[in-house]
Amino acid sequence: MALSSCTLTLSHSSLRRHVHKYTTTIHLSPPPSPPPHWNLPNPPVLPFRRLVSFPPYIPRSSVISATVPLLQDAGATATVLAGAYSLVRAFDTLTQRNLIQQSLSRKLVHILSGLLFAACWPIFSTSTQARYLASVVPLVNCLRLIVNGFSLVTDEGLIKSVTREGNPQELLRGPLYYVLILILCALVFWRESPTGVISLAMMCGGDGVADIIGRRFGSLKLPYNQHKSWAGSISMFICGFLISTGMLFYYSALGYFQLDWTWTIQRVALVALVATAVESLPITEVVDDNITVPLVSMVVSMLSFGY
Repeated sequence: MALSSCTLTLSHSSLRRHVHKYTTTIHLSPPPSPPPHWNLPNPPVLPFRRLVSFPPYIPRSSVISATVPLLQDAGATATVLAGAYSLVRAFDTLTQRNLIQQSLSRKLVHILSGLLFAACWPIFSTSTQARYLASVVPLVNCLRLIVNGFSLVTDEGLIKSVTREGNPQELLRGPLYYVLILILCALVFWRESPTGVISLAMMCGGDGVADIIGRRFGSLKLPYNQHKSWAGSISMFICGFLISTGMLFYYSALGYFQLDWTWTIQRVALVALVATAVESLPITEVVDDNITVPLVSMVVSMLSFGY
């Protein structure tokens, strides 16, 4: 009995030690916690992934500064276009009422439309698109000349104002070359060079006045061209020189050109002299004056002014 009691006691003590040891082990080694989310496996990569991009922030001041010149140029284009249309309509009305001859009306339109177009360039902004919007004005007139020249539409007022004999096909020659030169001067030279201004002054003012004076006082013809007169050539030189100088002074006063006037007057006189000599040549039937006069003026002016 005593032996059994001792054995049970020892067994009980041994069991308690094992249980205590197991219990202590359990408390010292708790079950592991789940891994944090950043250690989870990477998600599968999709075959197509769209990158969402947002437009960059544009300051309001930048939007306004870009919009104002565009509105200014659009308004200037509309104003000049309305003025050009009104000019032709005004001379058409004078012709229909027999207040002015058709030949004189045609030449006055020839003189005034190009000069007024060049005189309106300063109302456009200083942006890069200004010259292109300004060119819309002669471009619209160019399209009018083409559709009327091919008789797709008929504008009697336009035909009477800018043709010699009232033939619509005349619109596809001198008048068409005229507006193409306007576009060329606006796109290439603009307000950055005296060349464009001088070329338009010689084509519009010089050549236009030469025809008017030559018809009225041109009894004394040139020895090498019976279709041109001394009065017409002299008036072309004087008027071309004066109008070119006046346009340069106008642009210089607005700050576009900085010119030495003694030097400038000599160069303008040279351009006027060469353009007058070319206009007097008997080549009108081959090449129109609206091509030879401005192109020669461009070449001599660029060589004289250097730009």
